[in-house]
Amino acid sequence: MELLKVVEHLETKLHGPLPGKKGQIIMAPQPLDEARFANQNVKNARKGAVMILLYRGKDGCMVPFIKRPEYEGNHSGQVSFPGGKWEEDDINLQETALRETEEEIGVDKNQINIIGKMSNLYIPPSNFLVTPYIGFSEKTPNFKPDPREVSRIIHSDFAALIDQKNIKETSFKLASGFNLKAPYFDIEKEVVWGATAMILGELMAIWKS
Repeated sequence: MELLKVVEHLETKLHGPLPGKKGQIIMAPQPLDEARFANQNVKNARKGAVMILLYRGKDGCMVPFIKRPEYEGNHSGQVSFPGGKWEEDDINLQETALRETEEEIGVDKNQINIIGKMSNLYIPPSNFLVTPYIGFSEKTPNFKPDPREVSRIIHSDFAALIDQKNIKETSFKLASGFNLKAPYFDIEKEVVWGATAMILGELMAIWKS
């Protein structure tokens, strides 16, 4: 897919009503944790933001994901979008998404054009209320991952993210010992599930609406 055509289509759709829960739930783990939807405005949640960055690659419109290093924490080794928590110096959550993208994968925030944002998503294990932003870079970025936060950058063709064939399902065993079933995106042989998959679920719904 050609970058600017993807940008134009998404920008138009983002001006209309967002699918919200209807899109996110497509990729939600089962049994469904209704608390993550009931607590959208939870007062004690930490605020954060992620960036869905569209850029021009040799195969058309591409999107980078990051794989977290192994560590003692809720999201060890998981695949996600660049992003992180809001800091007091951030003007707003859009600035958080831009800053974190620059810090984690080395893309100059001044090179990113924001076209809109998607619905907030509450993540119970880490108590984060996350806002996903969509931006694009007409230039192919010179990616420089921060090894402290990123073990690998995964580059996905945008077309693969809206292709139903790349959605599969498996069982996951959580650190608590609890087992659950969850749909996931198979992206470059990586399992993308949980909050990131739910954000992609809404993106897919926005694209097809």
